[in-house]
Amino acid sequence: MEPVQKLFFKQDAVAVAQKLLGKVITCDGCSGMIVETEAYKTDPASHAYKITPRSEIMLKTYGCWYIYFVYGMYYCLNITTNGLEEPGAVLIRALEPMEGIARMKQRRNTDDITNLCSGPGKLCSALAIDRTFNGSTIAGQMKLFHYKDFPERRITISTRIGIKEKNPLPWRFFLKGNRFVSKAKP
Repeated sequence: MEPVQKLFFKQDAVAVAQKLLGKVITCDGCSGMIVETEAYKTDPASHAYKITPRSEIMLKTYGCWYIYFVYGMYYCLNITTNGLEEPGAVLIRALEPMEGIARMKQRRNTDDITNLCSGPGKLCSALAIDRTFNGSTIAGQMKLFHYKDFPERRITISTRIGIKEKNPLPWRFFLKGNRFVSKAKP
């Protein structure tokens, strides 16, 4: 597989979110194909709505991993986008496990392969992703590779999960019919 180049991320987060479907993340002997993403820019649901020390990575980088802790329980994996003109990031919501499945099952304490990486916190746990990766590039210990391209007819678009905006944005992308997509409803 060919590595994804950093320059790929110097474009709008919404475009990147859709194009990430079919790319492969590898980390610590495990890998999975991206099957669900969400884009974030400067809207009220984004960490970049108000730039803070935690979220300034969304403004100052592209092609870097942005990992944060939510609800005092889970890590979430993002990749920064948009160049340096405006903030942006793509949340990786779900992966289809490919390699290191036994290790992922052990980390997640489940034998259900469809439950290993079918949500942002689940995939971080399965791949042992934590804040130590925050700020590193896509060519570091955790890598991103080209794998498959999917035609638009295979991609479903919906509003993002858990966002309570008045006019929710249709910035969630996932592979139609893929059994590894999260079960959450927009």
